[in-house]
Amino acid sequence: MNSKMTEKDIMDDLLLSEKHGTEAYTTGITESSCPNLRQVLNKCEQNIFKSQENIFNAMNQRGWYKIKKADSQEVQNAKNEYNQIQNELS
Repeated sequence: MNSKMTEKDIMDDLLLSEKHGTEAYTTGITESSCPNLRQVLNKCEQNIFKSQENIFNAMNQRGWYKIKKADSQEVQNAKNEYNQIQNELS
């Protein structure tokens, strides 16, 4: 059995790792009481967002991560739902 990872497999794994990284940084940022630490974690998180974007774009260009474009009605429905939730929380 050949268990070599393809380029797509590697990029899938990288993207998943970056997604988990952002979760960890977000938790660190929101749970830190030290402003300096939050600032450092925020910069790290911004870097990981950029890396995640680069991986996504590379995968998308190769046809390995296709996204469905939302039609205008779906966008409007999402806006309405967001506004409704926001109003309920006010």
